[in-house]
Amino acid sequence: MNLLDHLERRFRRFAIPNLTGFLAGFQGALWLLVRVLPRRAGQDTILEGFLLIPAKVMEGEVWRLATFVFLPPGDGILTIFCIYLFWLMGTALEGHWGTVRYNFYVLISVLATIAAAFLLPNGGPATNIFIGSSVFLAFAYLFPDFTLSIYLILPIRIKWLALLTWIGYAFVLVSGDWSGRAFVLASIFNFLLFFGRDVFQRARSGRRTMETAFRKVAEGNKPFHTCVICGLTEHDEPHEDFRICSKCDAGTFEYCSQHLRSHEHRVQES
Repeated sequence: MNLLDHLERRFRRFAIPNLTGFLAGFQGALWLLVRVLPRRAGQDTILEGFLLIPAKVMEGEVWRLATFVFLPPGDGILTIFCIYLFWLMGTALEGHWGTVRYNFYVLISVLATIAAAFLLPNGGPATNIFIGSSVFLAFAYLFPDFTLSIYLILPIRIKWLALLTWIGYAFVLVSGDWSGRAFVLASIFNFLLFFGRDVFQRARSGRRTMETAFRKVAEGNKPFHTCVICGLTEHDEPHEDFRICSKCDAGTFEYCSQHLRSHEHRVQES
């Protein structure tokens, strides 16, 4: 994070405070505008003019490089709820990181989405859905116990929703087409950039903890009594009576009842 610290000091004056509120406000206004204005037959809707389509950008519609971030996440009534969640999570991240670092997080996601759209053979179109997803993953990582009420009834911690998202992303990366894979990678690129080291360290620490736990269990299963003749232990015969032979040197050799009196005494030669 040293590079981010350096960039934060250098570009502090260019940062946009309350960036999420700005984006969410435009998304809500655009959603309302589309619902109010009727669609004309044979004409593109307003939302289609905001899509990031590389071919259109190359033809001169360069505004699409920026307008796609203002697209609302859907066109149904639940869109308002999604916009509210985006504002909630983005505001929390900005409060946790600071304005500059949060701006960089969103900017990297935007640039990654643009790069994915232009690198694909079919050239998009691209929306901001994966930008919102990257904000969601960062929020879930930092605030895993935050609870959402699904349909205002079923409470669920956001970390489980994030787990479902990661599973869905893994499925797309394995079995999806190149378009889906590219945008999934664009969505998680900035997450890995910001949290990759921490995730790796946690995984390594967790592995060490598991190895320690397994070692303790293994040590705990070691027998306390062992016959030096036949190797019988209390695990094999819980009721066996093990004794130490006082006539053997050092007095530390244990024998089961069968070999206690029949063994050859171990005497160190002088």
